[in-house]
Amino acid sequence: MFDTKNLNSLSQIIKDEIDKVGNKIDTSAVGQVVSVSDGIATIYGLDEAMYGEMIAFPNDVYGMVLNIEEDSLGVAIFKSNTDIKEGDFCQRTRQVVSVPVGDGLLGRVINPLGEPIDGQGKIIFTERRPVESKAPSIINREKINEPLQTGIKAIDAMIPIGKGQRELIIGDRQTGKTAIAIDTIINQKDKNVICVYCGIGQKNSSIAQLVSRLKEYDAMKYTVVVNANASQEAPLQYLAPYSAVSIAEYWMYQGKDVLIVYDDLSKHAVAYRTLCLLLRRSPGREAYPGDIFYLHSRLLERACKVDKSLGGGSITALPIVETQAGDISAYIPTNIISITDGQLFLNSDLFANGQRPAIDSNLSVSRVGSAAQKKTMKFVASNLRMALANYREMLDFSRFGSDLDKATKDILTHGAVLLEILKQEQYKTLPLSKQVIDIFVAKEGLLDSIPPEKIHEVLKLLSSSLATHTPEIFVHIDRDDELSLKDQEIIKRTLNNIKLDIEKYSISE
Repeated sequence: MFDTKNLNSLSQIIKDEIDKVGNKIDTSAVGQVVSVSDGIATIYGLDEAMYGEMIAFPNDVYGMVLNIEEDSLGVAIFKSNTDIKEGDFCQRTRQVVSVPVGDGLLGRVINPLGEPIDGQGKIIFTERRPVESKAPSIINREKINEPLQTGIKAIDAMIPIGKGQRELIIGDRQTGKTAIAIDTIINQKDKNVICVYCGIGQKNSSIAQLVSRLKEYDAMKYTVVVNANASQEAPLQYLAPYSAVSIAEYWMYQGKDVLIVYDDLSKHAVAYRTLCLLLRRSPGREAYPGDIFYLHSRLLERACKVDKSLGGGSITALPIVETQAGDISAYIPTNIISITDGQLFLNSDLFANGQRPAIDSNLSVSRVGSAAQKKTMKFVASNLRMALANYREMLDFSRFGSDLDKATKDILTHGAVLLEILKQEQYKTLPLSKQVIDIFVAKEGLLDSIPPEKIHEVLKLLSSSLATHTPEIFVHIDRDDELSLKDQEIIKRTLNNIKLDIEKYSISE
């Protein structure tokens, strides 16, 4: 007779040995490339792979799982796929795609994987954060109550931006969209705001010029540039904004304020459309996939102001979208307009007529920033948009008749002065106090008698004279006190003296 006790122990030993061999092989963690083209690899195997997981290929090439089908995976490859061929083996990393974060990134130019591309050596980072993460819930958000100063009069006065807001910059090609974003970054110097610029589908020469400008104005020391240029694969362009916002979130959860620029999301949508068509996903309107709205909503929802329990920091987002012939009702622009808290619309006609920045106050709006606007700016700029609207209406009306009454002429003169003071050269940002004084004297009609070509010269003289004789006015405004009647009288008296000097000089000349 057989000894059943010995037989049972023997079968257990065999099972244990089989399990050990099985654990070593782990066929669910290894796959094989079935086909590869245009940055997309179709993989057989990897049964337990997760959506968004990193897949390791030979020669240190990595990809991300974007399609999970019944018998195959669709993997987007982050580097040139010339080294990957049919039949190659790949394996799971059991890690989602992540990016290095930390203060060591400040002043650096990196690709969407966090690798340095500025030739300044290795980056020392604090930790890694997943590129996809859940946006803070409504309960964990705070009301936006602090302004983000752009240094641009037309924006800070009429379309103010608050810390934690998402303000879209939209307009045709070559109308100054990136210029506004760069000026805003430059204006954050000494304001304890960290900046992240994300270039998507831009030319390398444009990014090099941008970095050069930021260095010139000493802005790179608090800025990170994430670049996926036009020559790189669609997966990297798709990944870039998510990597950038993950880098920004590290500082937000430390209680710091961050400004992030996405330049631009229309190219990001095109990159995602390319990916989805290569993955054989069903195309929808204009061949964009059905989840194109979710693509940008889950990105932009991560910009907010969080409460003290999560650090109390903020991310302010300035996404940029390019329109075709001013068509803001196109698919991608309307999607992003509905996600953001307002938009700065740049008009190509205004740009052609010399208005810089070419902001159309009729179509531009800020749905949140006015709640955070400084009291002094709100006081002087309260009727500015209405005055400009009246000017444009009268300007159209005046084209139909030659004889105009005095009231109409006064509105046209005053409106032309308001437009003139809102002109501002690129890289010439202004502190709040100088903006308030410029808008105050224009709103009060004190510049209406001055020829438009001399207005900026007079404003410089006014600022210089006040800084020399009554510098406390600038302190009062920057402290966000109300512009007192005494300060108003000083400004008016100083300007009148300057105007008298100009008249005397002109007569003697």
